[in-house]
Amino acid sequence: MRKNILVYGFIGGLIPAAWAVVVEAMLSNSLSLNTRMVLGYTSMIIAFSLIFVAVKNYRDNYNNGIITFGNTLKIGLLITLIASTIYVIVWMVDYSYFIPDFGEKYQAQVLAELKASGASAAVIKKQGAEMAVMMEKYKSSPAFRVMFTYLEIVPVGIVVSLIAALILKNKSKPATVVSTMN
Repeated sequence: MRKNILVYGFIGGLIPAAWAVVVEAMLSNSLSLNTRMVLGYTSMIIAFSLIFVAVKNYRDNYNNGIITFGNTLKIGLLITLIASTIYVIVWMVDYSYFIPDFGEKYQAQVLAELKASGASAAVIKKQGAEMAVMMEKYKSSPAFRVMFTYLEIVPVGIVVSLIAALILKNKSKPATVVSTMN
């Protein structure tokens, strides 16, 4: 089970981490925030779909076709922890060394999209002030940045783990096929 969790957790972490690096490096100026968000969460769902593969592989190949809700959930949550940690580590390195001005760019894009949507000057000013405070904390506190990044990805993994546990649990031994040919 350990190898299963490590392999699928590692692969699951690389998928959204690679996507985040590609988007920030190459596409951040050409995609809207909503598009980036949808594509980012899509990459997380794709990554966490490996939980289904890992559980089914463990259940069918190593556990005689039997697995409980609790064991399925445990596998899913451990894969979520590993994948999320890889995502956070990659983001912290990417942010620190390659895009230290992420907060300013993000804030500018949010405010530009607000303005383009026809928001009032008061709303834009208020949003800008709130974001400036948050971005300063994000920039100055690595612990806040780590927590914030985990909050992006972990909920997706938890939801997928619960769904997998509900779908893939199997407490009974699969029926064996008996040959009637003599």
